[in-house]
Amino acid sequence: MIDKEILAKIKSGSRVKVHEKSGSVFEGIVIARKHGSETGATMTVRATVADVGVEKVYPVHSPTIEKVEVLSSPKKIHRSKLYYLRNLSAKRTRQKLVSRESNI
Repeated sequence: MIDKEILAKIKSGSRVKVHEKSGSVFEGIVIARKHGSETGATMTVRATVADVGVEKVYPVHSPTIEKVEVLSSPKKIHRSKLYYLRNLSAKRTRQKLVSRESNI
């Protein structure tokens, strides 16, 4: 279960690290948040693994999520769904999402 403070920080364009109970860690950019904090709320996290784009959809209230770390958040994003990042290279993605910490 994710804390309400961290849940408020998770928004489109944020770079997050999701720790699962199975021991695996998935780090990527949040490209979508759906349904707020309802029971069926989800977040879609996208990363590039071995030059292949991988997306995982995590239910926010899932018991399999141990914790979520927000590594960086964007200064300003004008869209709630960042599906256009699927067609961009890693360099262009970094240019589009200039973050406060610039750790992307």
